[in-house]
Amino acid sequence: MKLFDVYPLFNIEPIKAEGCYVFDNKGTKYLDFYGGHAVISIGHSHPHYVERIQGQLDKIAFYSNSVVIPLQKELSEKLGAISGYPDYNLFLINSGAEAVENALKLASFHTGKPRIIAFEKAFHGRTSGALQVTDYDKMKSAFNADNKGIFLPLNDLVAVEKELKKGDVAAIIIEGIQGVAGIVEPHHDFLVGLRKLADQYEAVLILDEVQSGCGRTGKFFAHQHAGIQADLITVAKGMGNGFPIGAVLIHPKFKASSGLLGTTFGGNHLACAAALAVIEVMIEENLMANATILGDYLVKKLLEIKQVKKITGRGLMIGVLLEGGKQIRENLMNKYNIFTGGASNPDILRLLPPLTITKLECDMLLEAIREEVAVSV
Repeated sequence: MKLFDVYPLFNIEPIKAEGCYVFDNKGTKYLDFYGGHAVISIGHSHPHYVERIQGQLDKIAFYSNSVVIPLQKELSEKLGAISGYPDYNLFLINSGAEAVENALKLASFHTGKPRIIAFEKAFHGRTSGALQVTDYDKMKSAFNADNKGIFLPLNDLVAVEKELKKGDVAAIIIEGIQGVAGIVEPHHDFLVGLRKLADQYEAVLILDEVQSGCGRTGKFFAHQHAGIQADLITVAKGMGNGFPIGAVLIHPKFKASSGLLGTTFGGNHLACAAALAVIEVMIEENLMANATILGDYLVKKLLEIKQVKKITGRGLMIGVLLEGGKQIRENLMNKYNIFTGGASNPDILRLLPPLTITKLECDMLLEAIREEVAVSV
């Protein structure tokens, strides 16, 4: 049996990772400024993370949600405290797409309405429901043709209200910062306006923080920079630092009913141990502050490079539009052993390093970019 071709693969086989570095089977050391799609939040193989998971393996690795799992309660309390949502309820699952699926279902159950407002270039996942609010047609099959998603221009409140007036919109879903689109941040007044319109027209406001959450932008969730609260929040990626876990944070106004939601693996013992380790390290090492400080430093220094045309994002979720960015990204990996991410615009570098990154490592990236743009002049 062969593996099904899903992604084009770089000819790199990582066998070890530590901190902000990845090592391949040939002994090559790579600086990781991509964090495996923003997953690595507290650094690779953090000692506390490893200890937490190994210690849990010695006790119990898994049992189903038909029994009491105290780690789930501990996680809900610590996640509520660090996120600023202590009064919300927590539904634990396995991935970002699964979180989106359940958030959409909850919104429709709660309102009794069928349609969802999403935004142009939005990416919320590849599963069936998530695809209905993902604005990339090449991912969709005939099975997904009955698309209830409404894709509106970002930052256009007039267009949003026009749809809401039709009376059949269950929810508005928006990324805290659009990731795949190239690190596109919604305007803060737009998010404030969405909150008001959702309340006015009895729609649910869903914030997808799968990529932009878990401290990456300097606050636990990106939408908190706008000073708003969401009704439902989806989270995954950096929540587990590589261990598969996702969640929906649920406003208390949503009422549970038997059979509405369910999961086999969600909130298992190992997943909870991993997520708890992430929170504990984030607090102990003040990683949200580090994301702000080093994100600001990177932006300042990148703007000094004349070939940089635009910088978007905040904290350690940065999009860099560069002349010849596609080739520079390839050269960063092949010549300098630095991982960066791509975006829908191939000339945008997506920078999503571990939140443990240091100034020294930022300077390594900056020097490599400077050398590359000097060669291309």
